[in-house]
Amino acid sequence: MPSSAESHPVLIGQSGPLNGERWIIRNQLTIGRGEDCDVIIPDRKISRHHARLIPAADGITLEDLDSKNGTHHNGKPLKGRVLLGDGDLIQIALAQKFTFLSSDATVPLDFDIPAEVPEGRRRLHMDKRSRRVWANDVEVLPPLSVAQFTMLEMLYLRDGLVVTRDELVKHVWQEEEALSISDQALDALIRRLRDRLAKADPDHEYVITVRGHGLRLENPVLNDEQEKDPQ
Repeated sequence: MPSSAESHPVLIGQSGPLNGERWIIRNQLTIGRGEDCDVIIPDRKISRHHARLIPAADGITLEDLDSKNGTHHNGKPLKGRVLLGDGDLIQIALAQKFTFLSSDATVPLDFDIPAEVPEGRRRLHMDKRSRRVWANDVEVLPPLSVAQFTMLEMLYLRDGLVVTRDELVKHVWQEEEALSISDQALDALIRRLRDRLAKADPDHEYVITVRGHGLRLENPVLNDEQEKDPQ
């Protein structure tokens, strides 16, 4: 069974038959349809041995194994090998997506955000295990970067309360890096997060600036009239 640990790189299944599953990358992982693979994707579009992850001194390398339907890295076709970065998106043919988290990822993998805020169904909701976000029932794709997700996570858990800029910096970049982070870097991250949420739900502003204090998440409870009709 897949498991997790913060001290090792982790592969997280998204948008496919392995959605939500996780694999610790301690050794080489082969991805494919074959029963001898470490990560088995039961889909005919997947080659028997499709791709593999290879630990090396400088990080984790992704390699396509001359698959029939290809491997994509951050939306681009992969030829040969590429060194993975934290939060990179991997797509195996058209059947399965994965997110890669490095060993020093800022997202703590042993903590799960509740699927639903107790007071009711909210306009924005998150799944911490798979790092997926929905705004008004529209999934935010491609997935948020680690920094974007981490910032949104803190605002989400505060549930409408103001979070100071200092708190956000320390949460996203951690104590040892926080002192070197400029106001401009934080503003750029906030702007990118707003832009990503607006693409999924252009009719609502989620991240609100409270001048002189910080930021809060505007995440209202949906009543029956506000919820979308089933597709």
